[in-house]
Amino acid sequence: MTVIYKLLAGVLAMSSTAGIAQTMKYPAAHTVDQTDDYFGSKVHDPYRWMEDVDSADVKTWVDAQNTLTQSFLADVPARDKIHARLMELNNFERFTAPNVASNRYFFRRNSGLQNQSPLYWQQGAAGEAKLLLDPNTLAQDGTVALDSISVSDDGKLMAYALAEAGSDVQKVRIKVVETGQDLPDLVDWMKFSGVSWKKDLSGFFYSSFGIPKNDSERAEFLKRAAVFHKLYFHKLGTPQSDDKVVFENPTDKEMLIGGGVSEDGRWLFLSQSKGHNNALAVRDVTKPDAPTIQIAPVDDARYEPVDTLGHEVWLMTNKDAPNGKIVKVDLEHPEPANWTTIIAEGPHSMDGVSSVNDMLIVSYLVDAKSEVELHTLTGKLDRKLALPGIGVAVVHGGKRTDTETFFTFTNYTTPPTVYRLDMKTFKSSVWKQPKLVFDPAQYETMQVFAPSKDGTKVPLFITYKKGTKLDGTAPTILYGYGGFNISLGPAYSSSRLGWMEMGGIYAEAILRGGGEYGEKWHAAGTKLQKQNVFDDFIGCAEYLIKNSYTSPKKLAINGGSNGGLLVGAVELQRPELFGAVLAQVGVMDMLRFDKFTIGYAWKSDYGAPSENEAEFQAIYKYSPLHNIKTGTHYPPTFITTADHDDRVFPAHSFKFAAAMQAAAAPTPGAAPVLIRVETRAGHGGGMPLSKQLDVTADMYAFLVKELGMK
Repeated sequence: MTVIYKLLAGVLAMSSTAGIAQTMKYPAAHTVDQTDDYFGSKVHDPYRWMEDVDSADVKTWVDAQNTLTQSFLADVPARDKIHARLMELNNFERFTAPNVASNRYFFRRNSGLQNQSPLYWQQGAAGEAKLLLDPNTLAQDGTVALDSISVSDDGKLMAYALAEAGSDVQKVRIKVVETGQDLPDLVDWMKFSGVSWKKDLSGFFYSSFGIPKNDSERAEFLKRAAVFHKLYFHKLGTPQSDDKVVFENPTDKEMLIGGGVSEDGRWLFLSQSKGHNNALAVRDVTKPDAPTIQIAPVDDARYEPVDTLGHEVWLMTNKDAPNGKIVKVDLEHPEPANWTTIIAEGPHSMDGVSSVNDMLIVSYLVDAKSEVELHTLTGKLDRKLALPGIGVAVVHGGKRTDTETFFTFTNYTTPPTVYRLDMKTFKSSVWKQPKLVFDPAQYETMQVFAPSKDGTKVPLFITYKKGTKLDGTAPTILYGYGGFNISLGPAYSSSRLGWMEMGGIYAEAILRGGGEYGEKWHAAGTKLQKQNVFDDFIGCAEYLIKNSYTSPKKLAINGGSNGGLLVGAVELQRPELFGAVLAQVGVMDMLRFDKFTIGYAWKSDYGAPSENEAEFQAIYKYSPLHNIKTGTHYPPTFITTADHDDRVFPAHSFKFAAAMQAAAAPTPGAAPVLIRVETRAGHGGGMPLSKQLDVTADMYAFLVKELGMK
């Protein structure tokens, strides 16, 4: 049970880059006289006008940039072949693990090239699958996505959340499973939340920043900083305007609020978070006016409920345990001094815990690869789960009384396969397995450890097709993220497979700032230590070059969101090291990231540039927008964003592209700087498959041209 909502990748005609750049004329981007004062430092922001993303000037500039980008890519004959092959590689049946409620199984199935995966249900493990909801029918262009579902304990009602055009804002409806009909209830503007049913099915809990009053407020809501998150209760059969605020923090507008009901229906867990840590309280919802019991009153660590039994609560926490531990709390004596350690901190990062059949299923990351252990509720190790191979396993949990659970296994050459785990015999069997459209035996993966600037050993996965020449000539994509306690690891992608079919190497760096080695690894890549992340990535690039996997002119770097910041910062610090840059939905203006949407929540990782002078000085040294120098030969750069990105505001990419182009224009032989702006799309979540493949094909076509691929 998880109730802490976390916020928190042919033939060609080749022209010389220099020749292209010297004749390239970028769309005009005027500048304004805008200067800000940060602790006495005067910082110019000439493209501030681009923050008004709905203005006529910005729309004209975006249209012109898209026209330029597509005309540039039209010069790559291989582009259509790349797109066609990506279609073929994605055209296979795939499934998600099921949610099970009262012997009803709910899962998603994509026949191959459907933009969104339809939702099915069946009665019993061997029942006939019935279509319950097809998001593809909700928008002609496939831009309405099914984000999440929450099924009532009796399996009769399902709350489902829809997101349009990639927005983080969700619309919730209730469906009667047996008939497929929707109830009249509608909850709009849910954000950074899921739905948690009350046990008596009288209604459900959800979180929101409130409802805009008019069209003007709605447009502003998608770009301004969202503040004063609240937990609401919606009573079935009533309008949303009657929903009651259950929990809030009126003294701190930046606190994110989450809530969820325990399996037995007795306890409502209440979470307050800024970034990764959270405070945690609980309330007995079976008793009117029950007091709030503080479990962890301060957001000084992560506290995640796992299970309850009577007045006892099992928690996963990293309080005084950077790698994580499990404790038991007696709610009649909830003070930390009375907590009992059930599973102590170990040498590896605890990645997830669920409670099934009176056992604790604990997932660990060992050098970014999964290991799974089964413990009794008292913490005794019973056995280790045998996994199908080396990769990432995600256990989907269930209820403490369930006798089965499911886990999904994947690695770089294994599409996600769903396994059923019998909790009585502890035997696992394939539940749903994709039919492969390629031969995984043709590919190989190795893990190495690259030295960073300070000597830290950075895990690096390298995957390629057998027979690829490792003589420094192979075009290579080095991917990274390095932030927000997010863990990377071996995971399948049809697009990456397409790259390797083209003769490319795919390398994935496990950087500090992530969660692969626990909180110490994460903290070492945050705030004043953020440069470590860039040094780690540079160290991985140097390893690939030194060991003849690739060469600077053949090495492309790629990252999205916080990873977009990564590649933007690194290309400015070591431009000679790379042959191309793919920067997707990046955080590029590091002095104003907290002014838009949910950016203030990122201060836990980045620091507060307008509030803390030391953090400002650290950020200012690497902020991509503020470290571009005219006259420097930067690698060819391809920037992507979306006009409806309400996570990382698109002005980040707009301003960075304009500044990079302005620096390139007067520089003889400068490489191209292009930006691609997707319409009716957001940060990436819920993007229809057709748009995903369009973006990937364009990026690969750019690399074909700029890396000189044949």
